[in-house]
Amino acid sequence: MEDNFYDKSPDKTTGFYTAIVLLLIFSLLSIGIDFTEFFNHKDINIPLWFFYIIFTVDACLLISLIAINFYKKWGVFLYPVALIVHYFLHEYYLSTMLYSDLFNLFCFVGLGLLTVIPKWKFYK
Repeated sequence: MEDNFYDKSPDKTTGFYTAIVLLLIFSLLSIGIDFTEFFNHKDINIPLWFFYIIFTVDACLLISLIAINFYKKWGVFLYPVALIVHYFLHEYYLSTMLYSDLFNLFCFVGLGLLTVIPKWKFYK
């Protein structure tokens, strides 16, 4: 009964690569917003230390996508955590709600997990 939901081969499918690319595109949208805020931080009075934190979280997003591509379990757990931290940093420090983060989280749950769960037994 447990094997009914799992793929039999560790080969990556087109759907797997499509989900990774879509998550990468939506992550790059959030990173683009961060760069825009960085280049205008003097005009909108954002402290410089905020960008050290937010770009570290952005790097965690990208590293976790690479880890998911290489079948690492910690990447599957790091991605939503980093995305939620990114969302709350913007919400708390800048009082802005990023719909791109919410949409990215929705895509991770909807698309990403649909491709991750069948391959879960191949993750290390």
